Amino acid sequence: MLERMNHTMHEESKQGEAYAPFVNDPTAYNKKFYIESYGCAMNFADSEIVASILNENGFGATRNFEEADLVLINTCSIREKAEQTVRKRLTELRKVKKYNSGALIGVLGCMAERLKAQFLEEEKLVDMVVGPDAYRSLPALISEAETGQKAVNVLLSRDETYADISPIRLDSNGVSGFVSIMRGCNNMCSFCVVPFTRGRERSRDPHSIVKECADLFNNGYREVTLLGQNVDSYYWVPEHNSPSTGGGRGEAAVTFANLLEMVALVNPLLRVRFSTSHPKDITDDVLFTMAKHENICKYIHLPVQSGSTRVLQLMNRTYTREWYMAKVDRIMEIMPDCGLSSDIITGFCTETEEDHQDTMSIMEHSKYDMSYMFFYSERPGTLAARRYKDDIPEDVKKRRLDEVVKLQNALSHKSNLKDLGKTFKVLIEGNSKRSDKDWMGRTSQNKVIVFPKEQYELNKGHYVMVKVTDCTVATLIGKIEP
Repeated sequence: MLERMNHTMHEESKQGEAYAPFVNDPTAYNKKFYIESYGCAMNFADSEIVASILNENGFGATRNFEEADLVLINTCSIREKAEQTVRKRLTELRKVKKYNSGALIGVLGCMAERLKAQFLEEEKLVDMVVGPDAYRSLPALISEAETGQKAVNVLLSRDETYADISPIRLDSNGVSGFVSIMRGCNNMCSFCVVPFTRGRERSRDPHSIVKECADLFNNGYREVTLLGQNVDSYYWVPEHNSPSTGGGRGEAAVTFANLLEMVALVNPLLRVRFSTSHPKDITDDVLFTMAKHENICKYIHLPVQSGSTRVLQLMNRTYTREWYMAKVDRIMEIMPDCGLSSDIITGFCTETEEDHQDTMSIMEHSKYDMSYMFFYSERPGTLAARRYKDDIPEDVKKRRLDEVVKLQNALSHKSNLKDLGKTFKVLIEGNSKRSDKDWMGRTSQNKVIVFPKEQYELNKGHYVMVKVTDCTVATLIGKIEP
């Protein structure tokens, strides 16, 4: 998703750029599909919806694209590099035609929505182009493509939320699961393609969300992450929804704070996380709800993008530097132990050295535990591309990015050092990648912690108290407290 991610992220906490699904019983399905996902967590969640739709229509999953009848790549358009990566991967996946001449290749998601015309013109690259609101039409599109015709559906919807579809969990650790609570975005940040590739904002029926979370818990999951482009603007009005989905005129509207509590009450052993928050929309109600429930993780991803009020106005972020810092102060007032992370762009249009220093100082004020950092890359069709000149030389963008990364590394290390000697409740997610003699999990504050298994009979999905004994820039190292 990002051109340059936080250098302090330990390998234990990284997610692969692409993944293939679990392998179903091969005798249960007539055909096989293979899927890879790139970009944000929402794309990974969407792939799980696609898998469910395909399962219902006779397709079982495979990890080997060479034996697939259908190869899908779920794409990201947020950065130019992400699109280049997808194009290169599509060329590689074309090899499936050597093993199965009738195999189909499809592009899903944001890149499909943005570059539909180009994909259709490049006849040898793909057979299907499917936008993020058109996954229900996949069976019909597959049938059309099987006749040799190019199949395309990139229509955006004002009401599609896939609320009635139970996702098939792909490559899951069996402990943590994504749950989409809304789709689209109304914010129109000038640098962002999301409003054009995912459409207008709409909230999913809360009853279906709670049911999905409860089903995950009953199947052994112990953590859910509620997903949305801007979760804090979640707002479900029953009068605007069909009573058949659980809504009715006698019901009250549901805010994000209400939804958080509903999910937290599924079971106290179910951890609740969410992403992403927009600074302008996160409310005291949300913060107090987080503080009230122990199983709502004390961690907020609060993208700042820039520390300069002037640049923030160009970005159409709708807040000032001072307003953002006051919001950070309010979070820490209500939850002093809250972890905080951010997104940061360097080299946006007209950015000066003074603007850059404002970004550095707002990082120091906010004391981020980690950040996703990247330099500005103009995206065609965005407001910024139409209104402003991309006038910062690339070497300047990269130099400023390097300074931001170095500062974040220092902030991350300082944050971890403060945890030495403290004991945290940790959800075990699995073995450490470096040694099967160690467990890996995360604290409520979303910090990765590695600790030896020792003689204790534990397994992934268990909670355990771990005392921090050491740390690196990116990872806590601990020991189980007897």
